[in-house]
Amino acid sequence: MLQMRVARVRRIALIGLAGALALSMSACAESKRDDAAGGGGKTGGTLVFGTASVPKLFDPLFNDEGETDRITRQMYDTLVAFKEGTSELTPGLAEKWTPSPDGKTWTFDLRKGVKFHDGTPFNAAAVCFNFDRWFNMAGAAAQSQMIYYGDVFEGFKKNEGDASGEPVYKSCEAKDENTAVLNLNKYKGAFPAAFGLGSFGMSSPDALKKYDADKVTQSGEAFSYSSYANEHPTGTGAFKFESYDKAAKTVTLVRNDDYWGEKAKLDKIVFKTISDENARKQELRAKTIDGYDLVSPQDYAALKNDGFTLSPRPPFNLLYLGINQKNNPALKDLKVRQALAYALDRETLVKTKMPEGATVAKEFQPDTLAGYAKDVQEYPHDVNKAKQLLAEAGQSNLTLNFYWPTEVTRPYMPNPQEIASALADNLKQAGITVNLVPRPWNGGYKDDVQKLGKHDLHIIGWNADYADAGNFLGTFFGRAKPEFGFDNPELFAQLSKADGTVDPAAHTAAYEQANRDIMSKYLPAVPILSSPPAYVTASNIKGMVASPLNNEHFNTVSKG
Repeated sequence: MLQMRVARVRRIALIGLAGALALSMSACAESKRDDAAGGGGKTGGTLVFGTASVPKLFDPLFNDEGETDRITRQMYDTLVAFKEGTSELTPGLAEKWTPSPDGKTWTFDLRKGVKFHDGTPFNAAAVCFNFDRWFNMAGAAAQSQMIYYGDVFEGFKKNEGDASGEPVYKSCEAKDENTAVLNLNKYKGAFPAAFGLGSFGMSSPDALKKYDADKVTQSGEAFSYSSYANEHPTGTGAFKFESYDKAAKTVTLVRNDDYWGEKAKLDKIVFKTISDENARKQELRAKTIDGYDLVSPQDYAALKNDGFTLSPRPPFNLLYLGINQKNNPALKDLKVRQALAYALDRETLVKTKMPEGATVAKEFQPDTLAGYAKDVQEYPHDVNKAKQLLAEAGQSNLTLNFYWPTEVTRPYMPNPQEIASALADNLKQAGITVNLVPRPWNGGYKDDVQKLGKHDLHIIGWNADYADAGNFLGTFFGRAKPEFGFDNPELFAQLSKADGTVDPAAHTAAYEQANRDIMSKYLPAVPILSSPPAYVTASNIKGMVASPLNNEHFNTVSKG
């Protein structure tokens, strides 16, 4: 026990303080807004950036998708940040973070002189107000929309609706103006990296109260949010909210001249939703936008030849075929789920539909991350094996509803229709009748599959938020979810134990075993692929740094 405690202290100290001691920055190190700032680049101007889907809202707490996060991360800062272009931790609103020996207490030394966009001070009281807000959130509708909070903090002061976990959060104390102390009920391996999640951006307490931020209502399958979330987002970030024109599908942000860090060179950013990737490409060539994300792999060469700057990110994501065991009893049978896995020709999909550098996924995390197991059960494409397993299960005439998203492009899913069609054809070759059901990404799809569980099969994926196996396995399978329609306390406990294992070697070994068991004993979904997504910009756009976490910030960007 003593040896374990020593190991825990070492691991916590290394994780908690690496990047906090040597990399601490102070507000006095702010860059001047001139041509020399941030390594050069002109100041002023408006950047128009094409996005693949409309934003969900502007309160990061209730967000769970990348296009919205791209916008909110410009307006909000987190206590811990990620070094540009990496998954390494660096100071954010906290200059330093220090864990207790048992990992249950975290002390944050905060930056001085930081202000929210409404002019109110950022301080320890504001930090505690945010943590208490999340923990005390009332209402089943609001709690159901706090996806990241549920994955990381597991439970609320009073769980409502589907929330059922024991809360990780215990309390927060403003020790003094610039020192916040966070108390947890248990150690969690997600920290300190999870403090850098966009969903945990710090909001102005005054604005939260003034604009009734916690008001979330549900009518049927639709959710409505407060004026804070829709019109008055108030963080400490390098850009401030100006407007959202829903008819034009544009969000406009303006430079925060009082920003504590490197002030933005741009005067404005306009995020313009253009759902069709080909239309985004045409607008780039017409110079009506300055860049866009999620470039179709088939366009890489042509865009580079035309003088545009293509910026691929390192692959740190996963596409999977989700299997809902709730609606169709046949899918409760492991043999049937294994048959689905054998039926999929993932190798051909990667070669024909994905960019160079994409790989077939053998399990539910990248091989570059500790916890990856090289000896998991694999499911190579084998139609005869799939048919055999279906026959053994008495399901040779299986019919499944396969949901896929429209009006979206994702890093792991550049063309959802092509991917869904290819996978559906694979399943049909194994004798399965497939009904393809298209649903708009932010207009029903995510709610249908992740909250209401209407589907039998669906495609969706995950972009890593930080470098820990728990951000994949725990996010997917750490608790019961309508997406998969299964409740497996044994697996949930296994992943919780892995997450709470502090010794590095034991932590890795626990996730390796979890990967083995998921692929052989449970198979609640089928991993498909990982892909290196790319964004493209005009040649006069400088200073954007590609992030494996899709965590690009625009304050360093200039327009020549």
